[in-house]
Amino acid sequence: MKDQLTVVVLAAGGGRRMKSAVLPKVMHAICGRPLLGHVVAAARELDPEHLVVVVGVLREHIKRYLAESYPETLTVDDNVVNGTGLACRTGLDGLVATGVALDGTVLVLNGDSPLCTADTLRGLVDAHRSHGNAVTVLTAVTPDPGTSGRILRSQGEIAGIVEHGDATPEQLAITEVNSGVYAFDAKLLPETLLRIRTDNSQGEEYLTDAVEILRGDGRRVGAWPVRDHREIMGVNDRKQLAEAWRVFNNRLVDAAMRDGVTVVDPFAVWLDVMVTYEPDAVLHPNTHLRGATHIGAGAVVGRNCTLTDTVVGAGARLSDATARGASISPGAVVGPYTHLVG
Repeated sequence: MKDQLTVVVLAAGGGRRMKSAVLPKVMHAICGRPLLGHVVAAARELDPEHLVVVVGVLREHIKRYLAESYPETLTVDDNVVNGTGLACRTGLDGLVATGVALDGTVLVLNGDSPLCTADTLRGLVDAHRSHGNAVTVLTAVTPDPGTSGRILRSQGEIAGIVEHGDATPEQLAITEVNSGVYAFDAKLLPETLLRIRTDNSQGEEYLTDAVEILRGDGRRVGAWPVRDHREIMGVNDRKQLAEAWRVFNNRLVDAAMRDGVTVVDPFAVWLDVMVTYEPDAVLHPNTHLRGATHIGAGAVVGRNCTLTDTVVGAGARLSDATARGASISPGAVVGPYTHLVG
């Protein structure tokens, strides 16, 4: 019998450091999709029975996007926004209010962490189930721990997680950090969340405290270290947004080259996640492929081209061209200095 999987995505924070008056942090985009969209897309690859997104600041932007792109997702309002523990509890309460009986595994994700792959999440959930853990934490060893919570260990086992603002100088020297991603036993989580206190530097309910509570109850606590520490990167400001964009774009360009596309300069080609292509296509520097653009077999996209929702036929050749919603015939020659609108 399949173990039930519920995914809760925490997306209630406004993201003050983004300094945006119009968008919540999770709706800023990289590679043609909002940060939250990447998180939800990865979660959906695990085929969860239930997927909940907890929303708060500027929530209407998020609700509209999810209704259009992922209509099966349940959104739950967090009207208090006082920590990840409260946000998780709010999401579960909203799901239970629809008549769902929690069972199996609850996977908790952050809506501002777009680089965590479905393979990593699947590995976390599989490890959690196979070891019979009450909670399994996704961790990473990173050269720059920054403001991430530090993993505390005792005799090799996880003893707890301390947030950056509450850590001692010795604890701040620890390089294994918390990702904010957890797999919980669904039967144990609700009652555990009710026991989280707010006696910390921020006066918030930290979801990290659930780990220490469960360990104190004698429950099994585990960790699943991610191979590439960049997967757990959260986006809190525009600099981190650009860094995440670069990492995700590199993945897309690498995938294109493995699929038979020649990329003359992999660091000067930018792809959106919905772009498709056929073997023997060639992409020259300063190429920007946006939306649902498709590049046919043997087509050559020359320098300085920006194509949005455009179909390029097999063997076509483009240079210094901008196109939006266009259909370029096989073998056609377009440019230089051409602007097409479909």
